[in-house]
Amino acid sequence: MMQVYDALTVADHAVSGKPDRPATAILSDSTDARLIVFRIDAGQTVPLHSSTSTVILSVVRGAGIISGPVDGVVTEREVTVGNIVTYEPGELHGMRAATGTLVVVATIAPRPGTARGVQPS
Repeated sequence: MMQVYDALTVADHAVSGKPDRPATAILSDSTDARLIVFRIDAGQTVPLHSSTSTVILSVVRGAGIISGPVDGVVTEREVTVGNIVTYEPGELHGMRAATGTLVVVATIAPRPGTARGVQPS
């Protein structure tokens, strides 16, 4: 069944477990892929980490810094609305908002963990 999500509205209502951490919400969680929206405010960071899945980051609001390997060296790159960044399984990746708010939708495939999500709009 087709479902349509408003990623920006979900990001605006996402909550964080700690004030210094980015807010997140699961948009969709199927057996094949998980979609997570990140709202990262100025100065907040998603530290470098890796996943056993392919990770695709789509910038949907603002600008920020995305980190990941380039020729084997972890590098930072500025990204803005419309940029899409891909990572292979096992690659380190992270992101931060230098100024303003950065909103990113992450697609993680195959999906890790158990299924849960927000209602489509």
